Amino acid sequence: MSRHLSLPALSEISSTSLSKIRLIATDMDGTLTRGGKFTPALLQALEDLAAADIKVLIVTGRSAGWVSGLSAMMPVAGAIAENGGLYFPPGNQRPVILTPIPDLAQHRQHLATTFENLQTKFPQIQESTDNRFRLTDWTFDVTGLRQDELQTLDHLCQQIGWGFTYSNVQCHIKPQDQDKAVGLLQVLREYLPQYSPEQIVTVGDSPNDESLFDRRYFPVSVGVANVLEYVNQLKYQPAYITTAAEGEGFCELSSYILKSLHISS
Repeated sequence: MSRHLSLPALSEISSTSLSKIRLIATDMDGTLTRGGKFTPALLQALEDLAAADIKVLIVTGRSAGWVSGLSAMMPVAGAIAENGGLYFPPGNQRPVILTPIPDLAQHRQHLATTFENLQTKFPQIQESTDNRFRLTDWTFDVTGLRQDELQTLDHLCQQIGWGFTYSNVQCHIKPQDQDKAVGLLQVLREYLPQYSPEQIVTVGDSPNDESLFDRRYFPVSVGVANVLEYVNQLKYQPAYITTAAEGEGFCELSSYILKSLHISS
């Protein structure tokens, strides 16, 4: 029997717990998007949350270059890019590199060499189009790779001192200690210390969101329904799951939170 069958539905969470939420730390691709796009319903949900003083922090695997423009144009309270590599505060402030990298040029060269080594064993893998806009990690497209091949890539990266993760979009070669939870916890500690764990909900859909489901740090976590594709591969599973997939799942969560505020008022 699949373990995901025991995951509680979002409807089972108490309105009391939801009414405490003040910060939503959410993945983007496959969690805020639908078919790779932002919908009018999603943008309205973000506006409604902002009006209720519920902050939304994007925590994505997307590149620094891509996220810097996006986070400045959306009604969000900043963004973490490259799976915990960088933090973009709200208001066009300078980004903060969360992963210590003494020599960035040398770091990029080491990543490029690692990718070339992987290509000798997997000649079909192709560098992602946004890789040139990255600082802390190196990405290639996940399309066409089987689960056993992803596991082999992970093992090969670990053997030579790198971390590896993947989403529904990309594979990431990254520093071993770099992940979404590590980056988010650092941002919470240094920039958003006013939020306690019970005031935060983390949201995701893919293996690179796994650390956001670690209940030692994030007791309230939600997977949008499409996480079921991966959930039995995850060490940490979301505490709750939405009925709807992708951006509609996030809107479902948003609706529950806003309704809980109305009930508690």
